[in-house]
Formats: sequence, C-alpha cells, structure tokens
Amino acid sequence: MPNWKEVLEEIQIEAKRGTPNALDVIRRKYLLEIQKKTGRNVIAYYSGWLQRPNSIDVIVNDKDKNAFMVNIHKLDRTKGLDLILHTPGGDLAATESIVDYLNQMFGNNVRAIIPQISMSAGTMIALSSSEIIMGKQSNLGPIDPQMGGVACQAVLDEFQKAKDDIKANPQAAPLWQVIIAKYHPTFLGACQSSIEWSEKLAFDWLTRNMCKGDETKTKKILKEFSDHKTNKSHARHISKDKCKEIGVAIIDMEEDNILQDLILTVHHSFMRTFSRSAATKIVENHLGVAYVESLPIQIQQQQQPRQFAHQ
Repeated sequence: MPNWKEVLEEIQIEAKRGTPNALDVIRRKYLLEIQKKTGRNVIAYYSGWLQRPNSIDVIVNDKDKNAFMVNIHKLDRTKGLDLILHTPGGDLAATESIVDYLNQMFGNNVRAIIPQISMSAGTMIALSSSEIIMGKQSNLGPIDPQMGGVACQAVLDEFQKAKDDIKANPQAAPLWQVIIAKYHPTFLGACQSSIEWSEKLAFDWLTRNMCKGDETKTKKILKEFSDHKTNKSHARHISKDKCKEIGVAIIDMEEDNILQDLILTVHHSFMRTFSRSAATKIVENHLGVAYVESLPIQIQQQQQPRQFAHQ
C-alpha cells in the first residue's frame, strides 16, 4: 500500500488526469478497501488540529452529532462499526452525546482504530468501544477534565495545598490570596463536578462494554487514564504497550500487515487532505459519504489552498 510519499504521488497523478477532487477520491478508495477487508462499516473521524491548532472546529463538539447522523444513515448496522479516530478531544457533553448515539445505532459492536493519536475526549470515545486497534506509533491520552486549559484536579490540589500551608503558617495567607484570587467563586465546584462526570462516564462505558462488567479491571484502567498525579500532563501520550499492560482490550495493528497498510494509507490520505485543502475536520464513511468542516472563506483566501475537500 502507498506510504506518505506515494499517497501524494497518487493524488498528483489523479489530478494530472483531470480527476475532480483527487484528494477525496484517494481517501475514499482506501476507506472502501478497509471495509472490504474487515466486512464491517467504516467511519473515519478526523480532525486537522495538527495543521490548524487555532481553529475552533477541530475539537469534538455538538456539530459532530450531525456528522455521524449523515454517515450512519443507510449503513447496515448489523455489521458493526470500525471507527477510525484522530482527534485532540473536546467538549465532554458532546462526547457523551456522540457515544450514546453510537451505542444506540450499533450497541456494543463498535471497534476503535487509532492510526496515530486520539487524545482526551477522543480517548474516552475509544474506551467506550469493545476493543481498540493500535500500532507501535499509536497513542491515547489522559481523560482528566480541563477548564480554561488547566487540569481540574491540579486546581483542587493547589487549593488544598493553600489551605494546608495557611493552616501551618498563617503568614503565608497574603501570598496564597494572590494565587487563589484568580479562581471565581464557583470554579472549584465546577472542577469537582467535571472530574466526577468524566470518571462516571468512562467507568460506565468501560464496565458496559470493554471490561464486560469487571469493575476491578475498569477501576485499574480508569486510574491510569484519569489520575492527573500519575500522568503529570494532559498532553501525555500513552502507548499501545502501556494500554495493554493496564488491561485495555488492544488488537496489535501489526498482526495483520494488509489491514495495517490500509489503515496507515487512509491516515496519510487524510493528512494530505488537511495540508492541501481548507478542511479542518472530516467525518467520512466507506461509501464516500462525508461531512466536512472548512476554514471561513476569508481565511481560505489568505492561505490560498491548492485544492478543497468537498462535502
């Protein structure tokens, strides 16, 4: 199967032939090849955050429900779903809604595929599946909630540290007052609620599907992914081997060379699309149905993209 360079060459060949929307043609060609290989429905959920980190459309949000509705319509849901994920994560409420919808459509017969990286809320979606296909290059990430770019648990820990320090040394109060004053009155409560909400969702999804009622296994997985003290940073990349070590149901991508090549070719095709078009997010199935978010027209004109993905 084509590698990163060969995917570009194939796109250029199609473009020289006059093929309309060559970027779309190549992506859909290999998505269909995955479906032929597995016999399962395939939907790719791809964010262009690596290319456009400042775009608001790259994160998981409520508009994605429409994308999945468009993609799932007319699929034979008895065949289950292989969901290819590449996302930095996003809104927790939207994530809950999306997972609930996927469960309504496919029950527990959803398998996640991680070609490169699926972080935060993307990890939560993956953990809601029955099993996850990962390669040596694949990573998941911590699921501890963030507010304003700050880990909720870190905020609570800092506040507790302030209380303990002031109790032991009252003269430290003025210093801590300056630090704690940056939090509005309801912020601590919101942080605590977000932590409890995130952990409950992940616990319920793991217990219901991947862990099949095994609460001990669920708690072990949840601690690894949700404990800010363990992970140190929300940006930590958790490898396939670490996922296997803590009990996540992992399928090695390398076990099937043909499927591995197809998955990585699809990944390269999406990455080429983001680098050569105005697309910021693409949700696309093996039938060629796609929902595409793109940069605003004025920004497109500034960046002068060479080719556009189309909806």
